Amino acid sequence: ADAGMVGCLGNHEIYAKAQDYVAPAAARLGVRFLRGESLELKFKGKTISIAGVDYQRKNTPYLVGAENLVRPAAAVNVLLSHNPDVFPVAVEKGFDFVASGHTHGGQVRLEYLHQYVNPARFFTPFVSGKYEIGDARLYVSRGVGTVAVPTRIMARPEISLLTLRTTTSKETPS
Repeated sequence: ADAGMVGCLGNHEIYAKAQDYVAPAAARLGVRFLRGESLELKFKGKTISIAGVDYQRKNTPYLVGAENLVRPAAAVNVLLSHNPDVFPVAVEKGFDFVASGHTHGGQVRLEYLHQYVNPARFFTPFVSGKYEIGDARLYVSRGVGTVAVPTRIMARPEISLLTLRTTTSKETPS
């Protein structure tokens, strides 16, 4: 990647107490884990601020101090957070876009009376795909892994390619 590769730590690295191993090992391979920090990238005269946080545990205050990672002069402020449940808090703190994962797309989706039932919906409203709050956006990737049961049913693995675009007030963001 021309601008480099960045990421954030997820729950498995934290639970395994491997975060102090994973971050330097990834750096040797060219991936920078943003751990409560941000970086600015310039593209065509515009600044994109990308911030990352370690896994945010449920039932704890989300994104404590993350407002300090928002750059008001940036064209867009992106947050990398493994846990998508931080999205409403990220919006309050000034982030425009959140890229997330964690749910594996629920791993199992079943159709019942022409509706899809996904067990992950019992734990989060943000299972996979695009979500909006006002002008802010969240994308939750289904990722490629599984947890607990090594299977997926109608929740195919994915590697996401996202294109960020600035918009004017007359355009609708994609």
